[in-house]
Amino acid sequence: MGEDPIYSPFFGVMGATSAMVFSAMGAAYGTAKSGTGIAAMAVMRPEAIMKSMLPVIMAGIIAIYGVVVAVLIAGELTATGYTLFKGFVHLGAGLSVGLSGLAAGYAVGAVGDAGVRGTAQQPRLFVGMVLILIFAEVLGLYGLIVAIYLYAKK
Repeated sequence: MGEDPIYSPFFGVMGATSAMVFSAMGAAYGTAKSGTGIAAMAVMRPEAIMKSMLPVIMAGIIAIYGVVVAVLIAGELTATGYTLFKGFVHLGAGLSVGLSGLAAGYAVGAVGDAGVRGTAQQPRLFVGMVLILIFAEVLGLYGLIVAIYLYAKK
């Protein structure tokens, strides 16, 4: 085969950037949206604040998925010997985890906000909120699985 194009690493860098930026945006939105719900709920039931931190924790986990993939991709970046195929695969992996993390963060934020407000009024709602949060969080995990599978391609 011929020499690898000089711009090949650009796609890998964009993959690492996409993984981190989009998953962090999702985590930030989920944290902010859930945090406002916690603040509103704390007025009615201050004793339930710590129990209501679960959506914020789950939103933060989404960012960790992006960090893992970004570090994996960044570890393979080199100025020479980096093929165009590898660059495209790393871009796909970064977009996979990043955009699914963005979607999961939005879902966790919406569920977390409504869930903690509802739990303040009806404590039996907590288990249902946790289950829905798990299903929202797993969207980001699916993106992480696909990203790792893509990353492993040679």
